[in-house]
Amino acid sequence: MTTVHEPSVTGASAVDELSVWPASTAEPRPGDLTVGQVSLAEIAGRFGTPVYVLDEGEVRSRCRTYRQAFPEAEVHYAAKAFLCRAMARWVEAEGLGLDVCSAGELEVAIAAGFPADRIVLHGNVKTPLDLKNALRYGVGRIVIDSPSEIARIAAAVGPGGRQKVMVRIVPGISAGGHGKIRTGTEDQKFGLSITDGYAQHAIARILDQPQLDLTGLHCHLGSQITDVKPYLSAVRRMVGLMARLREHHGVTLREMDLGGGHGVAYRPGEQAMDVTRLARKVRAELAEACAAAGLTVPRLIIEPGRAIAGPAGTALYHVVSVKHTCGLTFVAVDGGMSDNPRPALYGVRYAPRLVGRRGSATLAPVTVVGRHCEAGDVVAADVLLPDDVRAGDLIAVPVAGAYHLSMASGYNMVGRPPVVAVRDGSARLLVRRESMEDLRSRDVGL
Repeated sequence: MTTVHEPSVTGASAVDELSVWPASTAEPRPGDLTVGQVSLAEIAGRFGTPVYVLDEGEVRSRCRTYRQAFPEAEVHYAAKAFLCRAMARWVEAEGLGLDVCSAGELEVAIAAGFPADRIVLHGNVKTPLDLKNALRYGVGRIVIDSPSEIARIAAAVGPGGRQKVMVRIVPGISAGGHGKIRTGTEDQKFGLSITDGYAQHAIARILDQPQLDLTGLHCHLGSQITDVKPYLSAVRRMVGLMARLREHHGVTLREMDLGGGHGVAYRPGEQAMDVTRLARKVRAELAEACAAAGLTVPRLIIEPGRAIAGPAGTALYHVVSVKHTCGLTFVAVDGGMSDNPRPALYGVRYAPRLVGRRGSATLAPVTVVGRHCEAGDVVAADVLLPDDVRAGDLIAVPVAGAYHLSMASGYNMVGRPPVVAVRDGSARLLVRRESMEDLRSRDVGL
């Protein structure tokens, strides 16, 4: 009998082996997993490994969950999590905007036909090319992250032109799953501090620029946040700043962007952000804070990335060797840190699974390692796999849709993997594998 589990985007679900997999995941036969009604083993055979499998239905379902939870808000998908033309079309079709941070991400979005006025450009370093293309395409908003951007954007807009902008402020709130992905504190590179007055000074300068239309404030607290409370604190601090701006400048800002960073579960039993609860609490806090300050409630904007793409993706690898040494078992696969640097960067832990055959009922602790020349090239440390795992087996890693291909590198020149979309029993290539010819053609010197 085929078993299917329930989606868990809005909170914790029953702890089972498939709780972190796409909702379409099924096991028609022991050991043979399907996603989107397509066998993972068949995908590996057809497209090779490593390969990313992206469940289109899961992506769209998660987009709809956000639209339903935040019906009055603008929801922008954070492209840095993962972007290709198909992904841009899916999120656009589901009514989401797009958040980009480079000319490259913007170019892919425009190539997919994404409406430029529903795109937001931000990032702590915007190159001349980033700004030139953003203005040329007519993006909806540019988020100012540094005082130097004010004059640069105004000059690029030119006399008679007008560009909507926001200001990224630092709310002084520590939140996030790892120190390297906490971006709301005073000691990092993003945004302008309220505490030292840099944000207020920048806002005053923006208001003096006729080419710039300041629509609101932006903040981003970090990533992998599963607690609602930091967002409520951010709402209060941003409303407080809005009230002071009205008092000092007579301006009422009409938008508030709370960023994203909503956490997902990477292993069964881990906590994920309850999106419905987040929406309810944020709406209530925003209404109460604005009422106390005598402000009109601004339009809310949020920017989920990982929470939409992450659980929709699965990475597939073939086992190349199994090594037993010093009481340890290393299962070496044909990918690694070049297609997923996150374990090395952030200590992320995954729950890999043997697929394609029914393994032994006896599980043994192993460490799944990659092929690269680094001791830190570990895909998943101290996990349980069947004790008969062997070369040629297929290993699947769930929750691989975000910050895998987008952070993939050319280390050891192994080539970046392809992305395959699955839906309703069919699989199609979205992004092709980086080939040996690609590696040769980029090297133009001799």
